[in-house]
Amino acid sequence: MEGEEGSESKQHHLSAGTLDPVSQKKHAAMLDRLATLHQSRLQQSAARSAAAAAASPAFESVSAFLDRFAESRRSIEADLQGCRAIAADPASAARLKPELEKLAASIADLDRLVAENSYFLPSYEVRSSLRAISALKESVEAANSELLPRKKFSFRNKAPKKDSTFLVKEVEEAKVSAPGKPDLAVVRETPGFRNKEGSILIKHFRVSEEGEGDFTLADLNSCEIYLRGRLRALFIHRLTNCRVFAGAVLGSILIEEVNDCLLMLASHQIRIHHARATDFYLRVRSRPIIEDSSGVRFAPYRLFYEGIEEELRDSGLEEETGNWANVDDFKWLRAVQSPNWSVIPEEERVQTMNASDATEEPCDDKQ
Repeated sequence: MEGEEGSESKQHHLSAGTLDPVSQKKHAAMLDRLATLHQSRLQQSAARSAAAAAASPAFESVSAFLDRFAESRRSIEADLQGCRAIAADPASAARLKPELEKLAASIADLDRLVAENSYFLPSYEVRSSLRAISALKESVEAANSELLPRKKFSFRNKAPKKDSTFLVKEVEEAKVSAPGKPDLAVVRETPGFRNKEGSILIKHFRVSEEGEGDFTLADLNSCEIYLRGRLRALFIHRLTNCRVFAGAVLGSILIEEVNDCLLMLASHQIRIHHARATDFYLRVRSRPIIEDSSGVRFAPYRLFYEGIEEELRDSGLEEETGNWANVDDFKWLRAVQSPNWSVIPEEERVQTMNASDATEEPCDDKQ
């Protein structure tokens, strides 16, 4: 083997040595370019690995998450008892409202902690954590009603600064508090496409819009929607016979009341409520969650446009995890497969969708 390599090297050296000076110079320049290109690729690969490591939580293990969650929960419960002690002292009454507001913000942080790490948590740990958070919220709201009876307390309005993950949680809490009539006030604060029929709707999210990337699709019928670029959060509500093609979502996607639709989405977390006869093509870091849904089917993400691979990579979604096929049905607790969802057979899946030529349309103002 060594003799063959030495022979090839000698032959290459002899062939290069037989070239005229101009050809030798071109040959050397070509070798330099190849070496530079190889080094550049190695550096890019190392940079991507470092970025992925930085994007991962510092405690990517179930036991470490549970320890931190339990510690935060105990701290909130202790602070709640402290608020009751403050209320019993008339001289300290002025401190009560700010302390209760801090409690609401602490619960929001705990809510966000669960959402950001749900991709590696077992589904029962996610459910248990969300139930614990819900109980904490009820305790704080009860304390407000008891200790500040003259002014109605609204938990959702107390967080000083909402991010995309907590916006999703707020909408879910509103749904729980008023079954059948979800309070979409939070969703309606975001820009979006609303109340359209038979339209082609297109929005490009650019780098400068990264901080304002919450977007809503609501009350759409027979529409085709293209969302290119990186979003922060996406809310989808009351869609019928629509096709949605969206790029990378940095946080969460909340979907409610979709019927006879096709949705192609990429996100860290996707929650689906009240969906019927709808196909989902997903790239998702955590397991998708469905609830009160039936006839929903799943397949891998198949969207393309210029720059999408870089956007997925920058959003931590470059890897195909296969979680599109690991769906948790929160209303199906038996050990056997849920009848409410299935995998789309290969022969029935749509081809890769190319959205490169989509032309942007104006979106609605906030409502």
